[in-house]
Amino acid sequence: MAGQGTPATALLARRRITHSTHPYDVSPDAPNYGALVAAALGVPPERVFKSLVTEVDGGLTVAVVPVTGELDLKALAAAIGGKRATMADRTVAERVTGYVRGGISPLGQRKRLPTVVDASALDHPTVYVSAGRRGLQLQLAPADLVALTDAVTAPIAAD
Repeated sequence: MAGQGTPATALLARRRITHSTHPYDVSPDAPNYGALVAAALGVPPERVFKSLVTEVDGGLTVAVVPVTGELDLKALAAAIGGKRATMADRTVAERVTGYVRGGISPLGQRKRLPTVVDASALDHPTVYVSAGRRGLQLQLAPADLVALTDAVTAPIAAD
């Protein structure tokens, strides 16, 4: 796995968390990006999750939702006791996480942000999230994802 190291994979290795990495080749500008990533990996799209940086009441929060749906901003705000959530500016998201759009991992971010993982993650033995760069996904147990990010789990995805 030479050349695939990212802060996210380094964190998993350091903590001795069982995981695997899965390279794929999908343009980050493709419509339906998440569904194409799932297809490229040969896994059901409801097991592939995207990490979205949001702003809840002025503070940044990471939302981890299945690529099959959209983020319900009201549900996200409610999950952490906030009133209003919006998508964070792309430049801010990249600067704070240390990752680029299409490769933002919920793990190993430059600044640890409050995280909410959609409750559907717990329905699967393993889930896929970005490994911290475009073209590379991590597969790990949802309980490990929640533990490593100190996440709250809540139904935050809208179909």
